[in-house]
Amino acid sequence: MITAAFPTAWRTLALAAALLASSLAQASEHNKPAPKPWSPVTLQTALGDLPTGNAAAGKAVHDSMMCASCHGAAGNAATMNWPSVAGQRYDYTAKMLLDYRSGLRFEDERAGLMTSIARLMTPQQIADVSAYYASLPKPVAPQAQAALAAPLTAAEHKRVEQLVRKGDANRLITACASCHGLHGEGKGTTPAIAGQTTDYFIRTMRLYHNGERQNDVYKGMSQFSQRLSDADTLLIARYYASQGQSQTAKAD
Repeated sequence: MITAAFPTAWRTLALAAALLASSLAQASEHNKPAPKPWSPVTLQTALGDLPTGNAAAGKAVHDSMMCASCHGAAGNAATMNWPSVAGQRYDYTAKMLLDYRSGLRFEDERAGLMTSIARLMTPQQIADVSAYYASLPKPVAPQAQAALAAPLTAAEHKRVEQLVRKGDANRLITACASCHGLHGEGKGTTPAIAGQTTDYFIRTMRLYHNGERQNDVYKGMSQFSQRLSDADTLLIARYYASQGQSQTAKAD
């Protein structure tokens, strides 16, 4: 049994050592110029320069990098502390890993951990793991958030349907569906959000609202989050969590 467990233990120790080395390297980069934000052209060029992704190879990356420890064995997070990545758009996952690697995402300690991991990955591994997550079924919101993802009341449903489908012209709020799709399926580098954990969704909106996360190319989320109340954010989070549970979200 010890012999059988040794390879896994060795990989774990090796990855931990590599993450520590990467973290120390990051600490020495504080005086370097800030990474240049993407433009639509530079982002599409960077994504186009990635090699073709292989989902089967991406599963091996997911396993070897211990992604399951946060994102779940099949990309479906078991807690609300981390996002589910199953069924996520290829372009979005690839962009996030490139953002972490360059330092464009640095909003909290979770981003620091992801930066360390992304800097260990080759372009092929980024493409492969992005293809793997895109190949998986849409996530189901974890049991831990059952109360938040419970069916909305008639009044709540009417309110959130307005925000999702039509937005709010009085507050210059664009409909969520215009970018993320009617059922949260996403499009291109706009993420799929159906079945996403509510805590992660709410935390993301607050990070955009506070200016701590700034890696949205068109600054749409930075502006959108400023105009939502906390109650609106919670309703939208519950709505999209329930979209995953009901399995209505489908990839294009």
